[in-house]
Amino acid sequence: MARIPGEGLAKGLAVTMRHMLRKSETQQYPEVHPDLPARSRGVIALVEENCTVCMLCARECPDWCIYIDSHKETLPAPEGGRPRARNVLDRFAIDFSLCMYCGICIEVCPFDALFWSPEFEYAEYDIRDLLHEKDRLGEWAATVPPPPAHEIGAEPPKELSAGSRPAPAGRTAPPARVKGPAEGASAAQETAQEAAQETARETTRETTRETTRETARETARETARPAAEPVKAPESHPRREPPRAMRDIRSIRPPGSLPRKNGSSPEKKDGPEGER
Repeated sequence: MARIPGEGLAKGLAVTMRHMLRKSETQQYPEVHPDLPARSRGVIALVEENCTVCMLCARECPDWCIYIDSHKETLPAPEGGRPRARNVLDRFAIDFSLCMYCGICIEVCPFDALFWSPEFEYAEYDIRDLLHEKDRLGEWAATVPPPPAHEIGAEPPKELSAGSRPAPAGRTAPPARVKGPAEGASAAQETAQEAAQETARETTRETTRETTRETARETARETARPAAEPVKAPESHPRREPPRAMRDIRSIRPPGSLPRKNGSSPEKKDGPEGER
């Protein structure tokens, strides 16, 4: 088909005129911030109270842009317990000049200490200033949007279902501890306990004496019995002779001869071997 001269120019002018007559929608940034998606990846925020210094985020980071320092401190022991040691976070820094925003550190955190924040206004004139410490990361935690509502008809979260689950029927409350003499028992109770213990000791002594006497009687009966016949030792099997050394087959049967049959002489072979 033959093209009309100036067809492309007319189409371009038509697009231009259509946009010129349409009302423009310009966002007045930075006075008006854009509406970002709920799961936008702006910057990584830190909740310092949830961090247990497990180092999973630093180990799983493919760019090695997370730096963590900590120390151990001992907590005072409660009454009747022993002191416990815990890790205290000293430094948590992320170098956003190396970060590739993969989100692996947020996914592997077992205690929900890292979150995505929609904030993206943290550009710097010097690339070395993109290393942000835990104080700056903690400020971004306030901008983390709340999680979306649970879908209607979906299964409840495992955390809520485990917390509302009733206790198993087999488990019972531990028995009440009996207070001893030092916890307020009367003198009469102490006397009764001592008498019961003394009675138990006497019973044990009498039982031991009766057992000793019965053992002595059994020993005397065994001594009075006639001596039993000596027990014969089990017959030993004949000793197996060691294998004999093999002899040369030529010394048993000369070459060219066959065994005799019914006392007959050996057969002769034709040729020079039969003449030997």
